[in-house]
Amino acid sequence: MLKDKNEFLFENRKDAVRQVIEQLSLNISLLNNNIIVLGVSEGGAFFANELAKKIDAPIDILLTEPIYSYINPELTIAMVGETEEIVIHQALTDAFDISKDYIYNEAYSKYSNEILNYIKKYRQGERLRSLEGKYVILTDECVETGLTMMSAVKTAISLGAKNIFIAVPVLDNFVYESLVTICDNIFCPHKIDDYISIEYYYKELEPFSFNEIKEIMNNKNNQGKKQ
Repeated sequence: MLKDKNEFLFENRKDAVRQVIEQLSLNISLLNNNIIVLGVSEGGAFFANELAKKIDAPIDILLTEPIYSYINPELTIAMVGETEEIVIHQALTDAFDISKDYIYNEAYSKYSNEILNYIKKYRQGERLRSLEGKYVILTDECVETGLTMMSAVKTAISLGAKNIFIAVPVLDNFVYESLVTICDNIFCPHKIDDYISIEYYYKELEPFSFNEIKEIMNNKNNQGKKQ
């Protein structure tokens, strides 16, 4: 069944990030000037860039890769981050009787073949720097299962983040209840029941390309050289 155009939550990414900024602006007094904004997906890089410009904070991307079930190659059962932290969807791995050895082997492969390649492309091989003492805002264009965001939180903790906040336009209430226990606050204009899929909430959602991410990262690197 097709949705009426007035039923979408967002016209596009710009509209979605505007709503997140409004939510964040109401709570900005909770933060201080030692902030960094991290996008946790390709589309998340756009959100990070827009949020960072609004609050005058540095940005970066936090890289993660999904680990799929060998039974169903479209089913994500775990995530691995760029500090090699792993988050496992325990209910799914138990249901399909997937061993930890399989997950660890896949995580090593994803890290070696995918994440290291992205680090080379986006940061010229430079790893994500220490977040010691930082107020970290993790952002994305949506949160579906929560595995990507949980992996990002775990990575930020391993890098010494002082406080971790999540800023996203839409997420499921069940996922919200899980995430809010592992971060300091969540800024989200739309917390809903029975999340469907990202396409259901955006009227327009064009793919966010490598070149667009590269431009954001180049601007970040150039800005860092000036400081």
